[in-house]
Amino acid sequence: MHNVGSAFRSADAFGIKGIILSGYTPTPPRPEISKTALGADESVLWRSFSSADEALNELRTNDYELIGLEQTDNSELISDLNVNSSDKLCLIMGNEVSGIDDELLPHIKTFAEIPQYGQKHSFNVSVAAGIALFAFHELFKSALKA
Repeated sequence: MHNVGSAFRSADAFGIKGIILSGYTPTPPRPEISKTALGADESVLWRSFSSADEALNELRTNDYELIGLEQTDNSELISDLNVNSSDKLCLIMGNEVSGIDDELLPHIKTFAEIPQYGQKHSFNVSVAAGIALFAFHELFKSALKA
């Protein structure tokens, strides 16, 4: 729950329009989420779906480009992504141990990974969210100034 609260806080900091939660991911209102979110769970729009499949179907129907934050054979460094700030983007994050569910991978067109140079090749999911949102900020900062 603290990871969810932290993700809300990072989303608020970077002006993200909304968060989609699915499956067994805890949802607000919960004291454990609010404690870490510091109110961002009230300022960032969010929706919850019973399954990730259900959420992905709605996103595709609404023409979102799905970007999976996952280390795959085809993933690109997040800093090298070729995306436009005017596109409707959804960053998909999985479980911090097992990643994005295998059955969802074929539905995602683009995979991005955070560069890692140490022995461990994983981040806490809330840390990964913050790093990824900063990377998107860097990709789009010229458009943000316009």
